[in-house]
Amino acid sequence: MIEYRPFHNSDPPKLVVLWHQCRLGRGAAEGFGVDALETLVFSQTYFDAAGLIVAVENGQLVGYAHAGFGANADKSGLSKARGVICAVMVHPEFRRRGVGRELVARAEQYLLRSGSTDILAGGAEPNNPFYVGLYGGAEPSGFLESDADAAPFFTKLGYTPKQRHLVFQRDNRNRNDPVSLRLVSIRRKMDVLIADQPERLTWWWQTRYGRLDSLEFQLVAKGGGAPVASAAVFGLDLFIAKWRERAVGITDLRVRDLERRKGYGQALACEIGRRLRDEMITRLDAHVPEENAAVVDLVRSAGFEQVDVGIVYQRSIAK
Repeated sequence: MIEYRPFHNSDPPKLVVLWHQCRLGRGAAEGFGVDALETLVFSQTYFDAAGLIVAVENGQLVGYAHAGFGANADKSGLSKARGVICAVMVHPEFRRRGVGRELVARAEQYLLRSGSTDILAGGAEPNNPFYVGLYGGAEPSGFLESDADAAPFFTKLGYTPKQRHLVFQRDNRNRNDPVSLRLVSIRRKMDVLIADQPERLTWWWQTRYGRLDSLEFQLVAKGGGAPVASAAVFGLDLFIAKWRERAVGITDLRVRDLERRKGYGQALACEIGRRLRDEMITRLDAHVPEENAAVVDLVRSAGFEQVDVGIVYQRSIAK
């Protein structure tokens, strides 16, 4: 008989084993140990054992669901109005027995008791409290289409797609960078500065991306001044075993409002690839909301190709 209970401090080694047994697809890290989960999940200041529900049979951990909350408007704390089911995993031998359904139901109950009036399935900024650096690549962006079980599972439970995130990658061994007179002009008049962390630090950024090795690239006029474009870059070392190469994630690619559509974003993305190529980084990963057509066009113009789609699902809660 399967027992459902909250997280215990003795569970992490069993959760790591279950993660690897579930074979979650191209977007899930592999080969990591308990330390990775401890750093990126359990040691979060807002981790709540009651939000991680496990399924156990005869001492074997056969499934779990993990629920949490997104950030408030200024990203200085949590907003419990919007709950997020960040992960659902069931051992392959225990699927189609109602285990996943029961885990999700209990995760939903936890979120409703905590005050959530809206429930999402699949974390994506700014509603991705856990698994940064472990699932998705550059950032969690919902449940990936390459995980073929996700869509039918959540659809059957009454969830509908709310948002799509396009997952792009670039083979950084390819030295055929885009060439244009505009890019040549930008390189002549701009410098690229590298900082250890973004200038616009928030509590939300520090709790998640602050736990990873990161840099911020800034495109600045040679005469000085505020950056016209910037992007954060994170090491994806936990994906080496899955992708068999060194990769980085590029997030928060921004161009100053008055400087958009002038090629600065493309120039910065190309320069990031060029400089990281010298550091033996062979793959770049970036995620963009599908509705953000300008950034989608930007990353494509910098040589990125779409490799996956992340979907955030939503379920209406009866009032």
